Amino acid sequence: MGTLYLVATPIGNLEDLSPRAERILGEVQLIAAEDTRVTGKLLAHFKIDTPKTSYFEHNKLRKLDRILEALSTGDVALVSDAGTPGINDPGYELVRAALAAGHKISPIPGPSAPIAALVASGLPTDSFIYLGYLPRKSKERRTKLEEVENHPYTLIFLESPHRVLGALEDIDAVLGNREIAVARELTKLYEEIFRGETASALEHFTVNAPRGEFTLVIAGKNLADAQWSEAKLRIAIEAGLAAGEASSALSKRLAKESGWQKRDVYKLIVARQS
Repeated sequence: MGTLYLVATPIGNLEDLSPRAERILGEVQLIAAEDTRVTGKLLAHFKIDTPKTSYFEHNKLRKLDRILEALSTGDVALVSDAGTPGINDPGYELVRAALAAGHKISPIPGPSAPIAALVASGLPTDSFIYLGYLPRKSKERRTKLEEVENHPYTLIFLESPHRVLGALEDIDAVLGNREIAVARELTKLYEEIFRGETASALEHFTVNAPRGEFTLVIAGKNLADAQWSEAKLRIAIEAGLAAGEASSALSKRLAKESGWQKRDVYKLIVARQS
């Protein structure tokens, strides 16, 4: 029974490929790659001629049997275009299938853009939530942000250069003007990590056209400072209703301001109106 190696590859700087990763890529009988063209350039640089096959979201079902067949006779390495495989790609499905078939899984640690950005952000690293790419459309993006707006944990998102300004606008609108680190081109020649608040980050990247892939690290909500007492919340509900504010809009606004869950605010509003 073969071993499936999960090999982390550079996110920019080729010097970040570990000696162990280089050795494993040269020793396995097959490399399953997110994009064989991207991986081909990496292998050519290190003079590795191991056969490779593509394995990505749109061919994962068709290629799964071939990779499992290869594992039945020898070792296979899984790589993504950059960073650690299994993050934002279907690698975890291959891992589950390989485990179910009785194969050994061995990670070869290395580069990871979310972790690199987190540890360099200056924000708390003891508890964090990684949420991958934000949705493309603003409405869905704001909905996703609303799901985590009251969490006290550091938030990590990935974003593309042509969507990062829209993402920063929605982050500022939903989460408020929080501390943020915006990392781009990590480990590359033009590496930049902007640290400040969301409003200043939006201003910075409006003036300086966004280029490269982005990782956004955002401070969690400070619940100790933000959580209102129930008495304070009831006073705010009274004021909002007296001003003619609709129940749904009032519950959404007060949830953001008070640190309470929107559903709990809405229950108090309904109870007050009954």
